[in-house]
Amino acid sequence: MPTPTPPLPQVNMSEHGKVRYLHLGTAWVQGSMWVKKPNEIELEYVQRMQAWLLFHEADEVADLTAMQFGLGAATLTKHCHRVLNMRTTAIELNPQVVAACRTWFELPPDDARLSVVLGDAAEVAAHAHWQGQVDVLHVDLYDDQAAAPVLDDPVFYGHCKQLLTRRGCMVVNLFGRSSSFERSVGHIREAFGADTLWAFHPTREGNTVVLAQREAARPSEDTLQARALQIQTRWRLPAPQWLRHFKPIAS
Repeated sequence: MPTPTPPLPQVNMSEHGKVRYLHLGTAWVQGSMWVKKPNEIELEYVQRMQAWLLFHEADEVADLTAMQFGLGAATLTKHCHRVLNMRTTAIELNPQVVAACRTWFELPPDDARLSVVLGDAAEVAAHAHWQGQVDVLHVDLYDDQAAAPVLDDPVFYGHCKQLLTRRGCMVVNLFGRSSSFERSVGHIREAFGADTLWAFHPTREGNTVVLAQREAARPSEDTLQARALQIQTRWRLPAPQWLRHFKPIAS
């Protein structure tokens, strides 16, 4: 007999001060939102998941396509859609998460440039439909215990690579013990190649953001600094500070 599918976790919300949090039935935070600034990014690691902007000129961003594997509190989906004005698709397995984002986290309805799809990220990544069409792929897939990524093997990351355009980037949130991190980076390296990987230092909370390029690129320090200033000025993200903590991963 087939193995029964475990039930999806319950979704709930809490508020502390000016911030609203999404939970999957536990105290672990799965996403957040400034109540009075719903389109801005509150968590530091989520801000860092927009570091792919350093590899593009600011004026071309609105012509790019973003995809999120895991909706969370819809922070990246809203930011890409509403702030960066990108074509954006989010893939989420749990219908309660989608409902919560629309009810509590100001996720707008679908339109010509936004699509929220109920589905399995592994199946979407393996399907031919999106191959070669995604400029930035955000991967943030954790269960209710937030112990390790739900999808984390070279086959999955290889499918993610196939979704990307030539200049595309996959950005992954890795959270957990150092052994889990090293294993995950090894799987990403196997799929993308050793010269394509960049990473931040861990945040205080233990989140490490890793970026993998479809094709390796090493912009000059001057180029990165100029783009960081543009990002800060145009979108109020702390990109100049990113450059102190964001480096290529040694092969």
